[in-house]
Amino acid sequence: MNRTDLLEVLAGGESSRVEFKRDDVQPGRLAAEIAALLNHEGGFVLLGVEDDGNVSGMTRSAKQAEEWLMQLARDHLQPPVVPTWEIVEPEDGVAVGVVTVPATAPDKPYKVKQGSHWVTKVRVGTTTRDATREEEQRLYQQSGGLRYGLKPVPGTSVADLDERRLRDYFARIRLDKDTPSAGSNSWRRLLRNLELATEADAETYATVDGMLLFGSNTGRFLPQCGIRAVCFVGSEPDYATRADESIKGALVPLCSGDGSLIETGVVERALDFVRRNTDVTALLQDGRRSEQRDYPERAVREIVVNALVHRDYSILGTDVLLSIFDDRLEVQSPGNLPNTVDVEGIRAGVRYARNQVVMSIMRDYGYVEGLGMGIRRQVIPAMSAHNGTEPELVEEEHRFTVRLWK
Repeated sequence: MNRTDLLEVLAGGESSRVEFKRDDVQPGRLAAEIAALLNHEGGFVLLGVEDDGNVSGMTRSAKQAEEWLMQLARDHLQPPVVPTWEIVEPEDGVAVGVVTVPATAPDKPYKVKQGSHWVTKVRVGTTTRDATREEEQRLYQQSGGLRYGLKPVPGTSVADLDERRLRDYFARIRLDKDTPSAGSNSWRRLLRNLELATEADAETYATVDGMLLFGSNTGRFLPQCGIRAVCFVGSEPDYATRADESIKGALVPLCSGDGSLIETGVVERALDFVRRNTDVTALLQDGRRSEQRDYPERAVREIVVNALVHRDYSILGTDVLLSIFDDRLEVQSPGNLPNTVDVEGIRAGVRYARNQVVMSIMRDYGYVEGLGMGIRRQVIPAMSAHNGTEPELVEEEHRFTVRLWK
């Protein structure tokens, strides 16, 4: 960071990524700020700056301050980190210590020592506080330390998984010749091996992934499982809507032995909503009549599937949001992008899997491209051929949006 950069940060004041501290701050307090930024999106801690942005300057020498900071990071943070440290002078003779916290930290959650305990800290606006249980779970999930989809769903059993869909999957997709009878120990063992069920307290429960894929009454046990589909009047969200539908149920469809559709899954129902609430335009090209939809279906299908497969299901009480406006279609997925993944990586075709079982089985059904490059290979080319636009990928705090232009 140079002097110009520092002056810009100072002028912007404290934020979710910037914290001001006097250089006599207590070690535990500074460690808490660093941990919270590591668990958030990185940022800066400026030492020698008052809360109001006035620069009071460093009182320690550069060498003393660096040694103190490195010792603090080893003793008060878990796992230990090595911060990036530098001294910058916003004006001659006045020094500010700059602690740079990276935006992608691989070992979340980071904890700070409080007495004899280690506590996870999170950043909310300009404040740092203790993480809730749910926030801590999401941090473990971001770093790959917790697979939320393997958790047992309270109140369920294997009977809450749709046997018809399971048998269709085993026979038609997996090509299994024999499957055990439902309710038998072999049946439960098969579902456990596929991580669709799990044992806890000597009982067999459906897992989150199992309910998402094959649940008989998914909305009852996992309220966050589906899609809220809304067609708005105009180009901004409003109370006035043309259509508003809650799409709940198993992700995968039910088909007969020859592959003909018996019952749709969530993906098909979402695509049907888009068809019913968008237009088809008749075109005349080289003397031939053709029809063009507002949006290419393969692009819509891909972003709907991506949202369902990769969303953060540990965020309760909120569905994937499918919004149709006069000028665009948006699919908003709850949760941050998984750790180390960013928008440019998605455009380039980076592979990632937050919900591994869901992704694997959705791939078995042909929903997910084997190479994991759906945005790059499907959505971008489809939109370019359709109307010469590119999809907009927007990462915000606790949500990720893909936007297609009409």
